[in-house]
Amino acid sequence: QVQLVESGGGSVQAGGSLRLSCAEFGYTYSSYCMGWFRQAPGKEREGVGVIGGDGFISYADSVKGRFTISRDNAKNTLHLQMNSLKPEDTAMYYCAADRIQWGLLPYYTYWGQGTQVTVSS
Repeated sequence: QVQLVESGGGSVQAGGSLRLSCAEFGYTYSSYCMGWFRQAPGKEREGVGVIGGDGFISYADSVKGRFTISRDNAKNTLHLQMNSLKPEDTAMYYCAADRIQWGLLPYYTYWGQGTQVTVSS
């Protein structure tokens, strides 16, 4: 049984930073593609950043240069460092994993419960 547990969300002023973490339980972590997605009220879920088992990384254009995704295979943990946050980054952020799926579309098999990020102007 795969479990993903996010942490690190919170409220911050525009220009601030947050670091999200996702702890994985229950599978061979290093071979999976993992990613961060977000969903704002009334909007569709969108990809933020993904990292493959081979370390290949892709970001949404809206976060390039501000967000950094990384994974610690020894600790089975995925991170998202978010800098220069903007009010439009406000959303519920989800960690996701899949053995095969790759990319920024939200078609991953396993999902966490989400952590809220709120950026005030």
